[in-house]
Formats: sequence, C-alpha cells, structure tokens
Amino acid sequence: MHGNGNRRREQWLMGSVVAATMLLTAAIGPGFASATLDNHEVQRWVQPLPLPEPDANAADKEGDAPAAVESAAPPASEWHVVEIKPGQTMGAVFASLSLSSTQLHRLLERPMLREPLTRVRAGARFEFDITADGSLRGLRFERDEASILTVRIDGNSISENIVQRDIQHRINMASGVIEGSLFGAASKAGLGNGTVLELAKVFGYDIDFTQDLRVGDSFSVVYEEIYRDGERLRGGDIIAASFVNQGKRYHAFRYAFADGRSEYFDLDGRPMKKSFLRVPVEFSRISSLFTTARRHPVLGTMRAHKGVDYAARSGTPIMAAGEGRISFAGWQNGYGHTVIIDHGRGYTTLYAHLSKFGGYRKGSRVRQGDVIGYVGSSGLATGPHLHYEFRVNGAHRDPLKMTLPKPEPLPKAELARFREQTQPLLAKLDLLDAKPRYAAR
Repeated sequence: MHGNGNRRREQWLMGSVVAATMLLTAAIGPGFASATLDNHEVQRWVQPLPLPEPDANAADKEGDAPAAVESAAPPASEWHVVEIKPGQTMGAVFASLSLSSTQLHRLLERPMLREPLTRVRAGARFEFDITADGSLRGLRFERDEASILTVRIDGNSISENIVQRDIQHRINMASGVIEGSLFGAASKAGLGNGTVLELAKVFGYDIDFTQDLRVGDSFSVVYEEIYRDGERLRGGDIIAASFVNQGKRYHAFRYAFADGRSEYFDLDGRPMKKSFLRVPVEFSRISSLFTTARRHPVLGTMRAHKGVDYAARSGTPIMAAGEGRISFAGWQNGYGHTVIIDHGRGYTTLYAHLSKFGGYRKGSRVRQGDVIGYVGSSGLATGPHLHYEFRVNGAHRDPLKMTLPKPEPLPKAELARFREQTQPLLAKLDLLDAKPRYAAR
C-alpha cells in the first residue's frame, strides 16, 4: 500500500512539471516570433531648415531665357566649296552663289586679299561661309601650300587670320633599269611623273631622251618629297642623280650657293646647263633627221632637210633652245608660223610649223626654256610636228651632232665647298649603283 502511494506522488509531481512547462512555452513563444520576424523600430527626427523666399520675377525670367539664347546664337550657316573652272573669275563665283558684288569689292580693298581674289587659277578651291539669310560671313582658301587664309566678316568688320600648315621635306632614294621606257622604269622604282620630268630635264643637255635611251640603261636618284600635314603633297627637287646611258655614266648634283641660289653641276663642278638644249620639245619623237637629200612629204621632190623634225601632239609647248633675242616671228612660206632666235656669236635657231606663238614677239629677249610657241602643222606639213634648225654663221648644222664647248667649272674656292656638299651624296649614289635596283624610302 505504502509503495503504491509513493508511485502516485511521483506521477503527480511529473504531471505538474509538464503542465508548468507547457504554460511557460505558451507565454514566451509569441515574443520570440515577434523578435525574429517583425521589423525593428528605428528612431527618426526631422530638422527644419530655412528656405529662400520665392522670387516673384523667376517665372518671367524663366520664360525669357529661350528668347535670350536664341538672340545670342549666330544665324545658321553652311560652307560652300567652289573649285575654280578654267576662265572663271571671282566675280562669276560670287554671282553663282548669289553674293553681292559690293561684298566682293569690300574684300578686294583689303591688301592681303586683292591678289589671291583677282588672280585665281583653275583648280583652286575656295570655301564660303554663307548664313541662312544668304549673307557672306566667312571665306577661306589656301594662301600657298604652307598656309590657309581665313576671312571673317562681322557687319562692317573684316579680319584675316593665317594658319600655318606643317610642311615636311623627306629625302628618298630610288634606282631602276630601263626595260621598256623611262616612265615605266621610274614608276616601278616608285618615282612620280614630276620627278621623272625633272630627271630628264637635269640630264637633257647630255642625253637625248627621244632617241638615246637603250634597254639596260639605269639610273639612281636621291630626291625630295613634300608632305603636308602628314600626307604626300608632291615631288620635290632632285638632290643628286646618276644616269648610265649606253655605258656612259653621268652625274648631277644640286648645289646651293651661299646666297641661296641653286643649280645642277656634274662630278667635276661644271654646270649641267649648257648653252643650248638638246631637244626643245619634251618627250617628242624624231620623225625626220637632218639630211642632204630627202623626198619632201608634201611636194614629193628630193631636197635637203636642214633640220630635225620632232613629232608631237598639237599644242605641245616649244622651248627656246638658248638665251637670245627673237629676230623673226611670223609666217614664212612653207615653214608656216615660224620663230627665229638670235643667240649671238653667230648662233641662230629656227622653229617652224607652229600652231600659235607664245608670249614673245620680234625683238623680245628670251631665256633658255621659255615657251616661244606650240606644236602645230602650219605651212607645208602633213601632221603636227616641230621643224628645228640650228645655224652657225648662217650655215645649217645638224643639232643632234653639234659639239659645243664645255662650260667653265666652279671657281676653286666654290669648288671646295661643292665637293664638301656632294661627297655624302656621291656615297649614297654609289650605294644604290652597287645594289640590285630598288626603291628605298
């Protein structure tokens, strides 16, 4: 009995503990849920700050702002680029753009603008800044290859501004062998046509490029190329060159004198420029040689041909073979339009069958290389060509076989300076001549 009582007491105590535990859990359970799931409450406060008083005129000012900006902005404009056509004047350009001649006259009153706007050349480019209402506000053009001139027009005010451009002179070297033509070999070596023409001009006193060239002839050139703003602009001067023609080597060096002049001299310091040009027409073809008996192509009779005929396109410029005075310029029987130059010391040259004369007349002084006329077929001629005669004291001589005395070399003092300048260039030419033909840049 006593054992059963104790067991009941233990069961009662255990039930009481369990009941108390359940009551405690029910009491604190919602508190844990609130702590883990609900948002924490954060304290905040507001600090009042004073604000500026509203501007009664603000709305009006804001409304006026777009109008103010609009009035300050310049009228819209558009640049018009015009390339001058042959025979076109600046007056005609202004008329084509509907610009007033009065505006042009204002510009011509400016000393800096008078010459470039009156002596415009074909191909020159002018840019016009024209506003939407058709008025001229600006003008710009190349003043020369090294600068751009910009003109600004603001009402009665005109201002000019010159911007210099970056001009570079780069030294190049090239060499080649003639396989077909000089132009073909030069192009393969990387030379431009302008440099080729200059090369032919430099050696033109010693080499007849119309008939003396042979396959296997070779050349080496040290020359300039002109770059502007990093882009190639044109070919420059030949500084030094060598030419092997039919096994004979010729040298030419551009020598700068102390006073700034420059000329070409050979290896011995003698001028490349001789008293007379070998050929007075560039890159023509000999169609008839000097001979004592030839059947005339028009008359059909046998007669002497006392000159050399150079076939060329009509209009090809004809150059004075040497310095002198024009003793005749007009029509001369079968010769047609003819020019005769008296060079002094008994030397005269005759140029016949011209299509028209150059800017010289009887009595005019001419320098070697001046254009005295143009190739044509006037008189008794079957086609356009130049008939060229060379006379010494009235006697006809074959211009292709004439041997003239060599010019005097530089004075000794100048010759020493010449050799100092040319030795490095000669070394460059020797290097090119010793290597396979190539273009070096």
